[in-house]
Amino acid sequence: MSEKILGRDELESMLIGVGILGTGGGGDPDLFGKPLIEWDLSKGREYRIIDPAKIDDDAFVVSGGYAGSVTVYRSIGDTLKKWEERYELLEALKIMESLFNKKIDYVVPFELGGVNTPVILSLAARAGIVTIDGDGLGRAAPETQMSSFLGHGISLTPMPFVDKEGNVLIVKHAVKSTYPDEIMRFALDLNGGIGANNHYPMSGKQLKESVVPNTISFSIKVGDAIINAVETKSDVIDAFVEVSNGIELFRGTVKEMKGEDVRAHYLAKATLEGTGEYAGRTMEIIFKNEAMMARVDGQIVAVFPDLICMIDPRTGKGIMTVNIKPGLEMAVVGVPAHERLRECLKTEIGREAFSPARFGFPEVKYEPIEVLTKRVLG
Repeated sequence: MSEKILGRDELESMLIGVGILGTGGGGDPDLFGKPLIEWDLSKGREYRIIDPAKIDDDAFVVSGGYAGSVTVYRSIGDTLKKWEERYELLEALKIMESLFNKKIDYVVPFELGGVNTPVILSLAARAGIVTIDGDGLGRAAPETQMSSFLGHGISLTPMPFVDKEGNVLIVKHAVKSTYPDEIMRFALDLNGGIGANNHYPMSGKQLKESVVPNTISFSIKVGDAIINAVETKSDVIDAFVEVSNGIELFRGTVKEMKGEDVRAHYLAKATLEGTGEYAGRTMEIIFKNEAMMARVDGQIVAVFPDLICMIDPRTGKGIMTVNIKPGLEMAVVGVPAHERLRECLKTEIGREAFSPARFGFPEVKYEPIEVLTKRVLG
């Protein structure tokens, strides 16, 4: 077993990386993720990760994270002190262990994000175990069933959920893949919009066959590339395109942003007016917490699960959905989803779980970003 302890510089780079790859969601890395990391380091906690290929086939692994609208994860407030008394993720983990009468060996992040990556690292540190270097998406996503784990035959349930008041909900079984998340959203609406879950209990063998691997390491690599571009006064967007094998979709200024919280999700639409080589063109981005679909001049150029990354062209940092407002300058870069996510779309349960109907567009069919951009942008 080969573990790695993440140092302060690596964690700083990781936050930049997940802030971009989180596609507008997953929590604010500066106002939430960074204070959590600083707090944990001051308490002597170590963030240890391991390559998924290195774990035993019979290991017991679970995923998890915090849930709720992106609007409730803007800043950390007094949460850190409360988490020393009650860390909902740790409570959910203990419930999962009791359900299986078995100790959990590793935790794997559900997604990449400024909250949902650090909180799993913190969970592992508090539980005395190790975090898998990987996640279920290689990005962030608004719903629990949207995961490579589900698409590779791993059951989402049982799913213990603990809210900030201490209420516990356990979804033992679900006939429909979307049911656990929908029930959890009702619970979130009742008690302040914040809670944590554990889900996708699996063996080490199942993990290795389904995880999007080494995404924490990749987030660090992305952050390093951005830091280097800033220090050398290079174009930060070009740096991200190169390190991510991405496709520049647009550069422009936000003309309009309309959004509202609906059942613990932030539903929104941003309209951008192009600048530079994109002058005279318009982009629309559809959000359900994260950026889920982008259109240029009315034609789709990217759709979930492919990544729509919004970046500040001056700092290179990712732009959170809740921070988008008229007058904001941004560059938009698309990144092909990992092949393991695309494989999910070949299954019936994956098509149900990932459907554009989940963010209001049942008529849209997924096409790879490489196909869409060639058709629309040339």
